[in-house]
Amino acid sequence: MSTPFDRRAFLRATAAVSALAAVPLTGAAARAATGPSCPPTPAPDPDRDLDRAADAIVRSIRRPRIPRRDFPVTRFGAVADAAADNTAAMAAAIDAAAAAGGGRVVIPAGPTGAASYATGPIHLRSRIELHVEAGATLLFSTDPNAYLPVVYSRWQGIECYNYSPLIYAYGCHDIAVTGGGVLDGQASTADWWSWKKLEDPDFNQLVAQADAGVPVAQRIYGAGYHLPPAFVEPYNCQRVLIQGVTLRNSPFWHLHPSLCSEVTIEGVTVNSTGPNTDGCDPECCDGVLIDAVTFDVGDDCIAIKAGRNTDGRRVGVPSRNIVIQNCSFAAGHGGVTIGSEMTGGVKNVYARDLTMNSPILQSGHRLKTNSVRGGYIENSNVYRVTAGQIGGPALLIDYNYGEGNTGTYPPTVTGITLKHWSVNTAKAGWTVAGYATDHIGSLLLDDITIATMTGASSSQYVDDFALVDVTINGQQVTTP
Repeated sequence: MSTPFDRRAFLRATAAVSALAAVPLTGAAARAATGPSCPPTPAPDPDRDLDRAADAIVRSIRRPRIPRRDFPVTRFGAVADAAADNTAAMAAAIDAAAAAGGGRVVIPAGPTGAASYATGPIHLRSRIELHVEAGATLLFSTDPNAYLPVVYSRWQGIECYNYSPLIYAYGCHDIAVTGGGVLDGQASTADWWSWKKLEDPDFNQLVAQADAGVPVAQRIYGAGYHLPPAFVEPYNCQRVLIQGVTLRNSPFWHLHPSLCSEVTIEGVTVNSTGPNTDGCDPECCDGVLIDAVTFDVGDDCIAIKAGRNTDGRRVGVPSRNIVIQNCSFAAGHGGVTIGSEMTGGVKNVYARDLTMNSPILQSGHRLKTNSVRGGYIENSNVYRVTAGQIGGPALLIDYNYGEGNTGTYPPTVTGITLKHWSVNTAKAGWTVAGYATDHIGSLLLDDITIATMTGASSSQYVDDFALVDVTINGQQVTTP
């Protein structure tokens, strides 16, 4: 662990320098002090190492290269009447763009500046950008049969064949969804969200199949089952961009890049109140940038995942090198969450310059696992955070999520840092608990201010928990 920045020592040194500066200088000393050869000494940057690591990740993520050729879907028969099924027209435009070597499939706003297109699933191909113009809306069908035949996917971290995601790509490179328009999954309690109370038996069957080693090709779901699809799911893709659009009311998780590399999600808005409607869940991905995204959702805002249980160990791919910046978090179970599907491991997370504000945001940085999931979380850093209200603790580490301590794969959680948090109201500063036989490793809270804490912080089974400059309810806190 690097040596914590000592703010008090820095302030004392600054005061000493200021006192010396008050003594007038003359002659050569004055010329030396004011000459161009003596620039002022910059103040130390306490976040320099974190920012350099994050910036290196951002620089390594290449964006898609897509030809600037436009293929308006209206040229292929799409009708913007919010009723006609445009699925075939969407597919025809994508096929034409692919045949030309790539391009933009454009959803136009039309002459009035507002247009709505009803559609079923959209399957992207390499070097294709789906561009939804500002004022245009894609209205996705809520008929499950529209999302058949099944496609290779995963559901809560376990691979299977299931209903197609609303926007899907498999094994592609250089793909994008862009524009200022709206993607509306139209899910509600009258359709997809009503499956929440029906999904457990089907998911339990999927878990049993994975535990028994049933090949993925034989894990067939879809018709007759109740595992709703994600909204946007690029699977095993390289160089992915999702930019500018508004997503709302997904049947399940909104953004779910899986086994992807070089993913950029930028300037997106995600809104939903439904169950399991996570905002963004990168899973088993390497090189992800989530920038300037606004979340207001019915589950975790961001949840970094890496496969689940037996299937996660079979695939064995971590999520790593993830930067989250300039994002806003409202309602949700957790702001920046890791898990609970983290069996393949998660490392090198840098979340910076964030705002959080909701009485029903249940935690700021949430890490959830158990001894059935196993896996590891290493080097997660959440810093420069401004929060109005957090309904739960700023930091939540839960080893007893889901099945609890009923397995034989003890998780590893270490190298967790929160720095420069200014919180108006929170229920607790931290709620962290490992196992008596499997402790949490190192935690650092540095420069944390919670003006009003309405409950109490708690910690159990942590080996190295350091508090530096932590102020709660106006009092310095030095021990967890």
